Amino acid sequence: MTDHLPSASRPGSLAARLVSASPIRTLALLALCAAYIQGPITKILDFNGALAEMTHFGLHPAPLFAVAVIVFEFVASAMVVSGILRWAGALALSGFTLLATFIALRFWEMAPGMERSMAANAFFEHIGLAGAFILVAAIDLGKDAGE
Repeated sequence: MTDHLPSASRPGSLAARLVSASPIRTLALLALCAAYIQGPITKILDFNGALAEMTHFGLHPAPLFAVAVIVFEFVASAMVVSGILRWAGALALSGFTLLATFIALRFWEMAPGMERSMAANAFFEHIGLAGAFILVAAIDLGKDAGE
């Protein structure tokens, strides 16, 4: 339908140029990784709280898990944002998100009410976040395959 138009005149071409601009992509990747950058900073600033969180979810020894999560979230986020093995960082964060979601947001075990509703909402938001990381990996791997 619009194939006869020059590419600059096609609907969506301006949007495509904007969203593919390097600063916009970097901001989008930072936004996608925001929780995985903020989380470790919070854990470092309140390490006792991080230990309590690990203990609450049955992760022992708590100090080992707290440090591992801090390092993992920073490293995987850096991979996604920097583009260095982006696909691997994205898949790692997707898997981590799914695992953490099924550990921390077991809304189906909660009594009906506001807390259950909020946990269910957060559960499905995290499922969407995991899916977004899979899309980032697929796009990155597609570039390597010449797509």
